[in-house]
Amino acid sequence: MEGETKAARRGHCVVLAYPAQGHINPMLEFSKRLLHRGISVTLVSTRFFCSKLQKLPGSIIALETISDGFDDGGIDKAENHKIYLDSLRQVGTQTLSELIEKLNRTGKPVDCIIYDSFLTWALEVSRKLGLLGVSFLTQNLSVDSIYYHVNKGKLKLPLVKDQNISLPGLPSFEPCDMPSFLYEYEPGNAFLDLVLGQFSNIEKADWIICNSFYEMEIEVADLMRKIWPNLRTVGPTIPYKLLNNNNSNNTFEGEEDYGFSIFKGEECTKWLDNQPKQSVAFVSLGSMVSSSKEQMKELAMGLTDSGISFLWVVRDSEEAKLPASFSKKTKKSLVVTWCQQPKVLSHEAIGCFVTHCGWNSTMEALSLGVPMVALPLWSDQRTNATIIKDVWKIGVRAEFDENGIVRREALKNSIWEIMKYERGCEVKSNAMKWKNLAAKAVHEGGSSWKNIEEFVDSLSHLNVN
Repeated sequence: MEGETKAARRGHCVVLAYPAQGHINPMLEFSKRLLHRGISVTLVSTRFFCSKLQKLPGSIIALETISDGFDDGGIDKAENHKIYLDSLRQVGTQTLSELIEKLNRTGKPVDCIIYDSFLTWALEVSRKLGLLGVSFLTQNLSVDSIYYHVNKGKLKLPLVKDQNISLPGLPSFEPCDMPSFLYEYEPGNAFLDLVLGQFSNIEKADWIICNSFYEMEIEVADLMRKIWPNLRTVGPTIPYKLLNNNNSNNTFEGEEDYGFSIFKGEECTKWLDNQPKQSVAFVSLGSMVSSSKEQMKELAMGLTDSGISFLWVVRDSEEAKLPASFSKKTKKSLVVTWCQQPKVLSHEAIGCFVTHCGWNSTMEALSLGVPMVALPLWSDQRTNATIIKDVWKIGVRAEFDENGIVRREALKNSIWEIMKYERGCEVKSNAMKWKNLAAKAVHEGGSSWKNIEEFVDSLSHLNVN
C-alpha cells in the first residue's frame, strides 16, 4: 500500500468492537491500516460473538475476547435488550480491564483503546488505566449528526409527522426518512438509548474517528469538526485491494481476507464469471432484519419477472419463506446463503445492487462504483437511502406499499430503471465519480490517508514520550 511500511512497532491499540458483523468489519479494516503503519493491534469483541465467526484473521490481526455476561448465547440469552446492554457494560468493563492488564504483562503494553462509539464505558476504562480513548463512529456523519442533535435536545422527540426536518449541514428530510428509532419513537427503547447514548461522553474522547470519507459529507463534516475538533474521517474501510481495482502490486498482506462473517459463505465467482459485464442484479438485505413470507414471495417474483440475471443472498433462516416453485439456481439466477459481499460487488458482472442500505453495504457499493436499488428496512437505512437517491444520486428507491411491502412490480421497475432505462446512465456515471473519489481518499495524500497518518503520528509521539 502506498506510503505504508512494516516499520518497527510504534504503539499498541486495543480495538474494541460492538458484537455485530456490521460493526466489527470496519474496525477490522481500520486495524489493518494501523498495523501496516507500524502500530500493534489487538482486536477485541465478546466471547460468544467471536465463537460464531466463520474465519479468523490468523497472524494478521491478534484477536482477544471479553465477556458480556452471556458467554453461552450473547444477546439472544438475555431477557431483553436493556438487560443485555447493562450486562455488557458491567461485565465488559471488568473483563476489558483484566484483558489490558494481561496484555501489559506480555511486554506489549497498551497505549490506546479504540472503541465502538456504542460502548461509551470503554472511555471510562481508558481513563482509569491512563490510556488514550478513541471513539470510532461506525455510521456516517449525517446519521451521527442527527443522533447528536437529539441527544443534545436540539431535535425534539417525538417528531412532528407532517413537518420537514432541517439540521445544519444536512439536506431537508421528511420525518419518515429519519432513522427508524426516531420516526417510530418508543420511549425506553434500548436501541434508541444506545444510538443516542454514544454521544453522552464523546467530547471527552482524545480522538473521534468516523467510518466515512471527507468528500462524501463535506458540509456536515466541517460543521461537526467545529463541535469536535479532534474528529477525523478514515474511510472507506473496505479492503484496499478492491479500492485499487484488485491491483496486487499495490496492496498488503491480509487483503485476501474480506472481513469477518457469522455466516458460512458460498462460492459464486464461477457463476458470475459466466455472466456478461454489468448484467447481474446483486440482492442482499443484510444480516439482522428478517422479511415476511409475503415480502420474500414478492421479491422472488419481482426478480424473476425482471428478466435480469440475479445473484440473491438468502440466509438459512429465510430460505423456507421462498415460494415452492422458485428455483434457486438457473443459468440466469443463483441463490446463496451468504457470500463475500465486497468481492461480489467488485466483480465486473454486477450491474446494480438491491440493498437494505446498511452503512457498510452503502459504503462498499459507492466505493466500488455500483448503482443501488434501495430497500431500507430499519435503523439508519431510511436516511442512507434518501442520501443515496437525492444527494449522491447513485441509486433509485423501490417504493413500499401501505402494508410495508415492496411489490414485485415496484422491484422490477426499479431494477429496470438502472439496468435498462436512460436514468441508469446518469446513475452509473455518478457511481463512477464516487468510486474515483473513494479511491483518492485512501491513496497517499488523500483526505483519509492524511487523517490516519496524523493519528498514527500522535501514537508514535506518545510512545516516544
